[in-house]
Amino acid sequence: MSEFKSDFLRTLHERGFIQQTSDDTGLDELFRKEIVTAYIGFDPTAPSLHAGGLIQIMMLHWLQATGHRPISLMGGGTGMVGDPSFKDEARQLMTPETIAANIASIKTVFSNYLRYSDGPTDALMINNADWLLGINYLEFLRDVGRHFSVNRMLSFDSVKMRLDREQSLSFLEFNYMILQAYDFVELNKRYDCRLQMGGSDQWGNIINGIDLGHRMGTPQLYALTSPLLTTASGAKMGKSVNGAIWLNPDMLGPYDFWQYWRNTEDADVTRFLKLYTTLPMPEIERLSKLGGSEINEVKKILATEITAMLHGRAAAEQAAETARKTFEEGALAENLPSIEVPAPELESGLGLLTLVVRAGLAASNGEARRHVQGGAVRINDEQVNDERRVIGSGDVTGDGVIKLSLGKKKHMLVRPV
Repeated sequence: MSEFKSDFLRTLHERGFIQQTSDDTGLDELFRKEIVTAYIGFDPTAPSLHAGGLIQIMMLHWLQATGHRPISLMGGGTGMVGDPSFKDEARQLMTPETIAANIASIKTVFSNYLRYSDGPTDALMINNADWLLGINYLEFLRDVGRHFSVNRMLSFDSVKMRLDREQSLSFLEFNYMILQAYDFVELNKRYDCRLQMGGSDQWGNIINGIDLGHRMGTPQLYALTSPLLTTASGAKMGKSVNGAIWLNPDMLGPYDFWQYWRNTEDADVTRFLKLYTTLPMPEIERLSKLGGSEINEVKKILATEITAMLHGRAAAEQAAETARKTFEEGALAENLPSIEVPAPELESGLGLLTLVVRAGLAASNGEARRHVQGGAVRINDEQVNDERRVIGSGDVTGDGVIKLSLGKKKHMLVRPV
């Protein structure tokens, strides 16, 4: 459906968020006539979400911005099982303590995108452990499990692909889709939630929830999924050569986050402006027409706008200024990422390869060696070609640091302590 009448679906459609809905017309009409409560579930598999999950958070942001109520559902209960969807093997089981710590850490990001309070369109942060941990197993089997066909569950791509590859799928994981479906029913009962959103890999799980709701007497429930994004070159969103692009600032600082988006491929710039910023569509269309060297200025706008939403406008502009000084003026910017190295260790001498790995610019000595041999490594802006080079206190500049660089875009300050 290309002509949505509700503000929410029209906004999502024009910005490229919609992959599939269970009922375009019915959902559009629901959004036109009432305040709709919708949710997205987040499993606490790490202390932070990464940039790959940012599209889901932005969907909740636009839900609230267009006058509706978002629920960010934390998987404190389902996290004890783990979503098997499209995974080659079972997730490592986490302790309740780890799950609780991860949820507490993840929660800190959401308030940058959503307004939480007790008003009719204020967001809710809910933990599905509230109802899942107290389930009586026999009652659950009788009241909920009886509505699920194993034949149908085996037909879902997320399960079928695992079995086709003859990879084990445990009974524990098989229960995940039942628990997720039950979440939808509980959220409807407790908060009048009518819509579940998620990535397109969640389609089968969401439809299960709609079907369960129908069988258990809920009003009509709805599904909406977003496309699973990759970059123009096919790389997975939220990943870089140095690992995940975390959203929590204690796991990835504003500068590195800004730099990730600054390095967006040309073909992705317009798409990312629509998905990850709140710039008005006319402004995005104006920026999308710029080409040549001007595309780099657009990438800076993209990086600054995305970083401002997560880390605040001041941190985003500081990151942009740090990059400008580093790349355009060649100056040593104090706000570059840094690592601390004990001064006695530098006085004794530290191998170049070891330092490159410690700085996170390479995953192993072998990778660091290849960078050196390729002429990509610089110390204080001077190329280093000797992989056996020892870095010592004599390399500390007048600013009290050593500038370690990989290529033109990755820089790290080494600070003796």
